[in-house]
Amino acid sequence: MEEARARWATRAMPPGALGRVQDLAVHLAGVAGACPPPVPRRPVVAVFAGDHGVVADGASAWPSEITAAMVATVSSGGAAISVFADVMGAQVLVVDVGVKSPLDPLPGVRYERVADGTASIASGAAMTPVQAKDALAVGIQIASEQIEAGADCLIGGDLGIGNTTAAAALIGALTGRSGEEVTGAGAGVPAGGLDHKRRLVSMAIERAEACTEPLEVLATVGGLEIAALAGLYTTAAKHRVPFIVDGVIAGAALCVADALASGTAAHAIAGHRSSEPAASIVLNHLGLGPLLDLDLRLGEGTGACLAFPLVQAAAMALADMADLPEPG
Repeated sequence: MEEARARWATRAMPPGALGRVQDLAVHLAGVAGACPPPVPRRPVVAVFAGDHGVVADGASAWPSEITAAMVATVSSGGAAISVFADVMGAQVLVVDVGVKSPLDPLPGVRYERVADGTASIASGAAMTPVQAKDALAVGIQIASEQIEAGADCLIGGDLGIGNTTAAAALIGALTGRSGEEVTGAGAGVPAGGLDHKRRLVSMAIERAEACTEPLEVLATVGGLEIAALAGLYTTAAKHRVPFIVDGVIAGAALCVADALASGTAAHAIAGHRSSEPAASIVLNHLGLGPLLDLDLRLGEGTGACLAFPLVQAAAMALADMADLPEPG
């Protein structure tokens, strides 16, 4: 990173003229351990899908069956992440970690089911510790395979009705914030249901207070796809491969990943600032500055994918800009 800062000082421009783009290139140099850092050219979007039992307790305006429908939509190329990834030249892989509804074989979908969704965090633990470990292992496996196959930037996405409830509870439990502070509307709540969702999250946070280990917190109030995302992040950091974090679900996963493997968040690139309140809490807690702020709250990896050209541009600028001309 020091070499990258010194190199910026000799580029053909006024000092600091590229602002945060320079900071991003310095970060990439630190992640890779090289200056200039490699320019990522083979991004992979891994979208993890899982359902949440808390939907049955009124956490969402949408039924759990929508998760399976969205997996099929991504598979067919019709989802927002499919479109954005196509623009960015990114491969998309969907991973079924725990979709409640049975899925027929679909192109571009991996089946690594740990369970048929989670139990409801309104009344007990979402997962057993074994299920949480198994879901983490799915993310580790996917990241390891993609990196071995040549992926040089990983983008994590999520699909799962009810997952903003689990994400809010995880973020509240891991950052010490209240259910009132971390809970937003997500993809939608029943009429007048935001207060009810806040109560569900508050009860889950209170239950998590008895946990003594990050894995226990994850199992108690988390989700299968969130666990898999956390595994993806820890593995990318371990292999010094840049990874771009999406919105509030991804933020919850990064909190988990950093709690399980200290320093993981220091390798992360925050793609954007989701409009969900817990997203900003995560960014502040982990000391991350988002590249984009577009009022997005879709998930799927969409905001992270849109940030990818900035990551490429920062690395290319540090590598390819000319030296500052000598005076006179």
